[in-house]
Amino acid sequence: MTPSAELLLVEDDGDLAALLVRVLTPEGYAVTIAHDGQQGLHLALTRAFDVMVVDRGLPAIEGLDLIARLRIKDVSTPILVLSARGATQDKVDGLDAGAEDYLTKPFEVSELLARLRALLRRHQDTAMEVHVPGGRLVLADRVVHLSNGHLVDLSEREAALLAALAMRPKQVFSRGDLLERVFGDAESENVVETYVHYCRRKLGRGVIRTVRGLGYRLGDQ
Repeated sequence: MTPSAELLLVEDDGDLAALLVRVLTPEGYAVTIAHDGQQGLHLALTRAFDVMVVDRGLPAIEGLDLIARLRIKDVSTPILVLSARGATQDKVDGLDAGAEDYLTKPFEVSELLARLRALLRRHQDTAMEVHVPGGRLVLADRVVHLSNGHLVDLSEREAALLAALAMRPKQVFSRGDLLERVFGDAESENVVETYVHYCRRKLGRGVIRTVRGLGYRLGDQ
């Protein structure tokens, strides 16, 4: 597994959360803990995670409600529900809410780790392509396959910018958001404008939409 996969753990049991951090950290996960559903929602909407583990009986926002809200916002991060509620209907409800997997408490650590590895593998496979206006971006080779059959090569940063927008196509990203997510080594937000210009020059102005006063989002598809 790639070291330091970013994992969001939404769990209100402090002892269990601490135990999971001790278990997951040596396996290469960088764990961020949210102790209630509201905090989990905020973190999941404002930061990028590779996988999430979510309890059900959470304060503020119940676990399945949290998952449903994230899916409505087009957050596609794979989610494993970890809950003491283990009836068949509970599992069905969890999967219908938008979770990819459901594991009941008490659980074996080895099974949890195996399920997380499987979620990451599936997510990485599906994340190799993202849909953009007029075609699809293949991340592995940084090529946009246009619907008219033409191919457009992108630079590494152009592809990263477009992918960041395409992963959450309805979300508006501020320049600061994109600077942190895509251009971590840059000092000025002007670099964001520069690469937005580059992407538009190659793929047309409609590929990235400017939302006045807020930032940028993927163009309408």
